[in-house]
Amino acid sequence: MKKYFCEFIGTAVLVLFGCGSAVIAGDVLGTLGIALAFGLSIVAMAYVIGDVSGCHINPAVSLSMYLTKKMELKDFIFYVISQVIGAIFGITLLYIIMSQAGLDLSSLGQNGFNELSSVGIGMFGAIIVEIILTFVFIYTILGVTSNPKMSSVSGIVIGLTLTFVHIMGIPLTGTSVNPARSIAPALFVGGEALKQVWVFILAPCLGAALASLVFRILNKSEQ
Repeated sequence: MKKYFCEFIGTAVLVLFGCGSAVIAGDVLGTLGIALAFGLSIVAMAYVIGDVSGCHINPAVSLSMYLTKKMELKDFIFYVISQVIGAIFGITLLYIIMSQAGLDLSSLGQNGFNELSSVGIGMFGAIIVEIILTFVFIYTILGVTSNPKMSSVSGIVIGLTLTFVHIMGIPLTGTSVNPARSIAPALFVGGEALKQVWVFILAPCLGAALASLVFRILNKSEQ
């Protein structure tokens, strides 16, 4: 239960501070600032809960760990449940904070394409982007966590990787690479965001599966 609760906390922090930075201070922070908010959330949580749960805080990460036989099916299922509930809790806190501040609640950091994308990218483009971004993110995680020599800096590497995929992805789709992070705001905002959320569940999972396959093929000696 400690592992699952840590995943709940970690995902809540990621969503609250990542999405919160985007919708509360996005105009000031810009793409780089928002990207850093997501990345630094990972860095902070990695060094707090990493030794307990591994700090997945992302169903796509947990899927990659299951596919590379680094976790059992039961843990995978409960990790994902904990992550989704944690993301919803994080968005709930953000909703309360924004409502108390009298801010616009029509945007809570939801992902999207077409009219919900800053550049108007279409559905197919959004799927391709999310697969690519998730592949890079997950492939990096698999590599750095499989090398004991990198254990002391793995949280920083993973956090910086999440930052740089956000730099490219924010104008395109808002950057998901994390189904839990996408589900939570879509549930609150509803409408078109909720209709489109399937893309941000499917594409990151496909990217994670592809990264796991490539890692197993190219990095067999490391396993």
